[in-house]
Amino acid sequence: MTDTKATASSRPRRQPTGGGLSLIWRWLPALVRALQRRTRETVAEMSKVLWPSRKEMTTYTIVVIVFIVILVAVVASLDFGLTKLVLEVFG
Repeated sequence: MTDTKATASSRPRRQPTGGGLSLIWRWLPALVRALQRRTRETVAEMSKVLWPSRKEMTTYTIVVIVFIVILVAVVASLDFGLTKLVLEVFG
């Protein structure tokens, strides 16, 4: 039993490495550089994008709206029809 206590107390203690605000100040320059690099890369990628013209965008928007209206009509009619069918079957 004495032997165990002796080995436990003979272990070197860890020195506190610091933390809190000192850790933030140590990592802040790396974080700023990473954000700057990310912003540069994002701007470079966005400049490669082929943006649609105003006419194309209007056409795409109209097509999407028409498609949504058609799908809403189909789903609503199926819902109405199935509701009537269930009410007829189950009373």
